[in-house]
Amino acid sequence: MPFQDFIFYFKLGWEHIISADALDHQLFILALVAIYSYTNLKQVLILVTAFTIGHSLTLLLSVLDIIRFDSKWIEFLIPCTIVITAVSNLSRRNFSMNAVKINYFLALGFGLIHGMGFANSIRMMLAKDQNIGWGLFGFNVGLEAGQVFMVMIILFITYLVFNYTKIKRHSWVLFISAAVFSLALKMALERIPY
Repeated sequence: MPFQDFIFYFKLGWEHIISADALDHQLFILALVAIYSYTNLKQVLILVTAFTIGHSLTLLLSVLDIIRFDSKWIEFLIPCTIVITAVSNLSRRNFSMNAVKINYFLALGFGLIHGMGFANSIRMMLAKDQNIGWGLFGFNVGLEAGQVFMVMIILFITYLVFNYTKIKRHSWVLFISAAVFSLALKMALERIPY
């Protein structure tokens, strides 16, 4: 596979997270990362990689036409995953690493649903390509790079908030999670597939 093809799919993966049209994925990452601080960088990177693994798996299965779901339902379920993640944050009293282990499962499981969100459009492109594996690899590397970039921004803002304001961690998590919950609930209600 030529390097320019890798770059093409890398950019698709990057834009899947970074573009203005990717608000649902950005909100999901924000909800996942909201309970962490800048001191938890390693845990957060593992968390977003779990999301990428789930995302990649359903993307692969979809591109190979092993699974296929109605896009209306997927577009509805994506904001539902964000709502559930935000509610999980809002119900927490403890932010220790043991208490937030469930987030790894949320990231992996909900990554499966998010992967279906882009599957229909990328399926057409990759189906024409003889090197499906390299295309998926490029896309997923771009996706992971976009997520890491977002995580770095979120953790930098968290660093500023915790070090230069009097805002406490619990208040910060409540504020971010409530905002994400509100936006995601609005998206879910707009996308009800009936």
